[in-house]
Amino acid sequence: MVDSLRDQLLKSGLVKPGFHERASKQPPMPKPSGPGGRRPRKPPPPQAAADRDDIGLAKAYALRSEQQTRERRQREQAAAEEARLRRERKARMQALLADSALNKTGAEHPRYFEYAGKIRRIYVDTEQLRALNLGELGIVQHGGRYLLVSGAVARQVQALDARHLALLVDPAAPAVDDGVPDDLTW
Repeated sequence: MVDSLRDQLLKSGLVKPGFHERASKQPPMPKPSGPGGRRPRKPPPPQAAADRDDIGLAKAYALRSEQQTRERRQREQAAAEEARLRRERKARMQALLADSALNKTGAEHPRYFEYAGKIRRIYVDTEQLRALNLGELGIVQHGGRYLLVSGAVARQVQALDARHLALLVDPAAPAVDDGVPDDLTW
């Protein structure tokens, strides 16, 4: 009979019984060689560059998110402060103009003026027209209406919020030639 190679090696004594089972498994672990018979500790493997980049990116995103949150809060605080100041100006303007309007319901003379890039008009009587042209009276825009007020109130409105002052003639200013003859009557 023919013996297999394995059987022949076992008979010759070159291979010990059980060799085949050990060879198919992983090799045995080496005996500990560190101090006190313990195995030496392996240093931790170095982090991969991608892992370090991920940590850096995550930190960068977190920092950017915090910065955006801070900036948003600052914008909201600035907007709230601006709204508060606007409300205070409006309340002061309301208090200032409460009983200052000199508009008359039966006024027959229109006084034209330019405000916000458009020609506007207000009706005044003869005495008010003269005082308005001399700078003793002024026109203030408030609440969608044009109010005729004294020159002092008009200057206070100008100091408070110049956008609401529609007309205040400066008597010291040189006359502007508008091409209309002086003797023309309406």
